[in-house]
Amino acid sequence: QVQLVESGGGLVQAGGSLRPSCVTSGSVFSFNVMGWYRQAPGKQRELVADVSSGGATNYADSVKGRFTVSMDTARNAVYLQMNNLRTEDTAVYYCAAAFLPETGYDYWGQGTQVTVSS
Repeated sequence: QVQLVESGGGLVQAGGSLRPSCVTSGSVFSFNVMGWYRQAPGKQRELVADVSSGGATNYADSVKGRFTVSMDTARNAVYLQMNNLRTEDTAVYYCAAAFLPETGYDYWGQGTQVTVSS
């Protein structure tokens, strides 16, 4: 059974940094795309960033220049370096993984809370 497990969330002051991680267990195949989504209270889940196995990245406008997504294809792991955090970045962050991007994400993690205080 494939599982994505996030860690590395937490509480940080505005301007600080966090680096959530997401590792995979139970998969013998490599994902082609892994990404991070977030959901704030009362809002819809939104894409934060994603990365392909070839290294191509995509970011939400709100995080460009502050967040960096990276993927370890050997471990089927994805990381999100978050710098200069803002209070509006507060949300539950979910990682996701896809074998075929055109068919959508196949697996989701359980989420990790990120809280940014002013």
